[in-house]
Amino acid sequence: MSGGFSKFSKEQLAILRRLDTPRKVQNFLDYEIAYNDEKTDTCFSPLGVLRHGKAHCVEGAMFAAAAFLFHGRPALLLDLRANGRDDDHVIAPFLENGRWGAVAQSHFCGLRYREPVYASSAELAKSYFEFYYNNRGEKTLREFSVPLEASKLKPEWLYSGKNVFFVNRKLDAIKHYKVLGGYPEKNLRKADSLLFEAEILGGAKMSLCRRSARPYASMVLPRKLF
Repeated sequence: MSGGFSKFSKEQLAILRRLDTPRKVQNFLDYEIAYNDEKTDTCFSPLGVLRHGKAHCVEGAMFAAAAFLFHGRPALLLDLRANGRDDDHVIAPFLENGRWGAVAQSHFCGLRYREPVYASSAELAKSYFEFYYNNRGEKTLREFSVPLEASKLKPEWLYSGKNVFFVNRKLDAIKHYKVLGGYPEKNLRKADSLLFEAEILGGAKMSLCRRSARPYASMVLPRKLF
């Protein structure tokens, strides 16, 4: 366990202690942490996420990486870079049985968790392509980075009480690969309109991208029709 965790309280360490699998980390982000919609830019450290009780995508990915580090896993971050008409995204990749998965925080359902079924970090990154679209339905993912080892960053990334924007700068600076290759952007089909409508409009007055996920145990589910 990294010495940076000495800055965490007993209660905060207890939270990290119970998040001993990527699934539990994703559940924590989905069910126990609010999405950080601050009007001014923030970049909370994992300790800051616990103090504030909220996180946006970079903050959520860093928190996941911290939980991985706490339990002896590699603490990785991977940058997904959009075109100029959308926002970038950051995920926390992990390896299980030689396969890649990811934990992620997002308003958009399709940009969150990935099961560890992908053969490479590149394949994992490209799995986000079809779900990465802007408010015009344009598929906007254009580049992905090599995984960044967060444990090699300045230790303040774990516990600083100030914004840790140096993490964003490091992610911007590392090597990125093109998603489209030579495929022309103009030939891309827009995101499936029903998927777009479901995510943006939702089913209860508020869009799905603005609603918090709920554990299945708390939901009343319809009977399967097939």
